[in-house]
Amino acid sequence: MDAGKTSLTERMLYERGAISSMGSVVDGTTTTDSGQIERERGITIRTAVAPFRVGDLQVNIIDTPGHPDFIAEVYRSLSVIDGAVLVVSAIEGVEAQTRVLMRSLSQTKIPTAIFINKIDQVGARPEEVINEIRSLLRLAVIPRNRVENSGTKKATVVPISWNNDNLLQQAAALADNDSNLLEFLVDGGLPTIELLSPLIQAQTANSLIHPVYFGSAVTGAGVLEITTELKILSKPMDLSLGEEKLHGRIFAIERGKRGEKIAYARIYSGNIHKRQKVGFSRYENNGEITKFDTAINSLEIVTPTDAHKKDRREEAPLTSGNIGKIIGPNSIKVGDYIGDGEVGRAMTNFAAPNLETIINPLYPKDSLKLNAALQRLVEEDPFIRSRQVKGGAMALLLYGEVQKEVIAERLLRDFGVEAIFEKAQPIYVERPVGKGRALHEMDHRGGPNRFFATIGLLVEPGTVGSGIVYENIGQTGHLPLAFHKAINETVHSTLTQGIYGWQVTDCKVSLTNAGYGSSVSTAADFRQLTPLIIMEALSKSGTSVFEPYNSFELEVPEDVFATVIAKLLTFDSEISNFEYIDSSVVIQGSIPTRSVQGFLGLLPGIARGLGVWLTYPGADQPVKGTIPVRPRTDGNPLNRDEYLLSLSGRNIGQKNRGLTP
Repeated sequence: MDAGKTSLTERMLYERGAISSMGSVVDGTTTTDSGQIERERGITIRTAVAPFRVGDLQVNIIDTPGHPDFIAEVYRSLSVIDGAVLVVSAIEGVEAQTRVLMRSLSQTKIPTAIFINKIDQVGARPEEVINEIRSLLRLAVIPRNRVENSGTKKATVVPISWNNDNLLQQAAALADNDSNLLEFLVDGGLPTIELLSPLIQAQTANSLIHPVYFGSAVTGAGVLEITTELKILSKPMDLSLGEEKLHGRIFAIERGKRGEKIAYARIYSGNIHKRQKVGFSRYENNGEITKFDTAINSLEIVTPTDAHKKDRREEAPLTSGNIGKIIGPNSIKVGDYIGDGEVGRAMTNFAAPNLETIINPLYPKDSLKLNAALQRLVEEDPFIRSRQVKGGAMALLLYGEVQKEVIAERLLRDFGVEAIFEKAQPIYVERPVGKGRALHEMDHRGGPNRFFATIGLLVEPGTVGSGIVYENIGQTGHLPLAFHKAINETVHSTLTQGIYGWQVTDCKVSLTNAGYGSSVSTAADFRQLTPLIIMEALSKSGTSVFEPYNSFELEVPEDVFATVIAKLLTFDSEISNFEYIDSSVVIQGSIPTRSVQGFLGLLPGIARGLGVWLTYPGADQPVKGTIPVRPRTDGNPLNRDEYLLSLSGRNIGQKNRGLTP
């Protein structure tokens, strides 16, 4: 946050002629921060795409947020990019968010260059920062330029001089990943720039080494160097796709001025034309794949030379390798694949939100409007799922307080709904403890049985991280496909609320018995009966409740180490390791998410303002002490009488068959 990503994007666009004048983050005039809230707050909230050219290479640059509350925007972009530029301030250096993002870039093996920005500002320390990058990020780096007059308005960059010392230093970094080069150096060989240049490009493309550029997005120093060398990151993903077959990915959704849905798409192969019918596939939460076709109403193709012209529509197709906007179809969602099969990187390699807030409309008459507005926001960011709770209120998953403030502003400005947000609370989950079975057999004798369905289910623990896995055990031919689908979907929807009201996860559910009456059974019978059976089986298996924890690294002065440890333990933290580095101690451990803000409020005082804190989502742990309970909103299938009463109140058509609870 505030490292200068948007300013760097603006400078790149200006230097390459894609915009006619430089915008300012402070003045709210940048190309990519186009939203009113972004301009007022001076931060990037939504991912934005802007193209320019470097010779014959077209670059589609994706400007992403830096604030941790909008981390989902960043990770969705990681699923479609070819390379990344990680922006680090020459003043603040490596920050907590820098480390979190670099960890993800390394895990996904995205070629990454590093731009050390703000060399012209007082307090700039470029050489110290590059050493921080080596030590704190544990990266092999190769400087591509150096700074003169750092920390002054005259700060500039000059090319690295390729003398023997510099060549040997860079060759040593490259030799860690190249046995032939290592052997050459051990034998006394002297490297040349001609020898090293192709190795630098190859190792950068394979995420083994990271070129570092110094510069200033404000003055333009160093921007030309990194812009002209972006081709060093341009290793296409090896997708083994034919040129004609259509493959692509939807990675962002927004709404236009007239309320139309606009989907950002990365195309890997093939073309999309206006009014073409295109096939999509989607991985559902229950593990199934949904396929559908939809007509493309309109496309927005913005060429690099005309990027400053807003809302320009083109008749040209969206072509292989590019990013464009698909306008119109309401059925498209973030994460959808264009064409058949998976393509691109995983979009869910990061933790979902672990906080939940309750939202009430200030005026009760706005309840329906609030519900509709939140559904629109969830379309744009599927990780902030919403659900209805008692009394007409809505519960919303989110990452933090700033995100909550932005959502409140958008509800008021975009939808005219003034809302009241309760304090965000951590999200807990439930996991089965043992095995549990439940069976309901259809009464063929005409007795007072409400449901014309036979369902038997087995619940047992699944592997950690598996979510909910549903399978049939020899029951495939016993039911029509529609009835199987009804059971599967209802199992997943019911287990959003376990015995204590929390989402059930890492759970295996098996259909052990199935039956129906050919003339009387409907899918509604199976949808309505399944919650009773799955919750009975879950009650027999029992569940444990787990709360979210954050992993942390904390660097503090050695003389306050004992005090800090004592305070961490009062917040239910667990210490896994500590290491002395010079006059400081680096502490590693885990802390309950509910305790993070409380501890951070005290840290400056006990560490004399010298504590450096890094935190990221960690493994959840069993709740100690009183188990928290979340109020149910599903009619309570744990209690048969209460559940049947709630069904009768929904007027779902059972009276047509003469049945009562």
